[in-house]
Amino acid sequence: MKDISVQELTNSKNYIPVDVRAPIEHQESPIPGSINIPLFSDEERKEIGTLYKKSGEEAAKWRAMEIVSPKLPALLSEIKDLKKSGAEPVVHCWRGGMRSKSVASFLEFAGLPSIRLEGGYKAYREYILEQIPKMLPEKTVVFHGMTGTGKTEILKQLQEKGFPVVDLEQIANHRGSIFGMIGMGEAHNQKTFDALLFERLKEIQGANYFIIEAESKRIGRAAQPEDMLEKKEKGFHFLIRSSIPKRVERIYNEYVLPFKGEKWFMDEVHEKVSKLLRRVNHEIAPSLEKALIEENFRLLIELLLVHYYDPRYGHALQGYEGPFIEIDADDPNVISNIERELKVNFSDSSVV
Repeated sequence: MKDISVQELTNSKNYIPVDVRAPIEHQESPIPGSINIPLFSDEERKEIGTLYKKSGEEAAKWRAMEIVSPKLPALLSEIKDLKKSGAEPVVHCWRGGMRSKSVASFLEFAGLPSIRLEGGYKAYREYILEQIPKMLPEKTVVFHGMTGTGKTEILKQLQEKGFPVVDLEQIANHRGSIFGMIGMGEAHNQKTFDALLFERLKEIQGANYFIIEAESKRIGRAAQPEDMLEKKEKGFHFLIRSSIPKRVERIYNEYVLPFKGEKWFMDEVHEKVSKLLRRVNHEIAPSLEKALIEENFRLLIELLLVHYYDPRYGHALQGYEGPFIEIDADDPNVISNIERELKVNFSDSSVV
């Protein structure tokens, strides 16, 4: 049985993490790229935990053995099959305790050399939280712009071209607004956000700057690290501008068109707009309600932009000290214009 450190695991492409924790634990805090081959199901884990509290360690261990024994051939075969891909499975549980040690021992007994992650997931999380501040490039390029100016699409195009973009909304699986989860599924929790951020920072290692959107500290269920927020405040700033009609169309195409007519979509829009009605000027509330009832989504979007989002974003923008380089998102050459500015202000503008 061989133990490797978290640093060895994350610095090599020759390993594949095998999480033997219960599915609910893996879902809550996976190592990116890991495979879940659970020793116990969620229900079995709960049963053993309850037995441990009521009857003690010996009874819990005996019940665990009864549950695991019939599973062993299939479980070990799954891990053995992973070796065929050329990567070495690295077994881990929560903190490198009994579950991962048991699986590693079974592998050894079956004649399969085993590798275990020292300290388990707990050591992995401690390591990445320590490393993330050290991995942030020296300089930050920040994209500002009101809702619907196409900042995310610009970031995606720059990333495809090899620029060191850190797409925080993608990492959080949330667009950062009250409508941010529509069509996105469940937002990532803090542990998943941190793990994915660590992976992306590894990918852009060597860049002398990174590009982000001017998100607030919290994005959905996760929060940015303080070091990133500090770098954002002192960053190099772009201000993306776009006309109201173009912004309405972008939002309509992204948030409405793919889901229009779906009951879940209409229920969610009604719920979100009802919350916003309490925050907007009372004079505009009847117009919002009318547009919602009539499913006049383009008008609804325009009203929300003009009377809710824009005033708040304009206020937030005052918290930054310029200068801002203004970019017209409606210009067909928007990406070329940004590339030119990056090349003027940074000696190495495409480093990934």
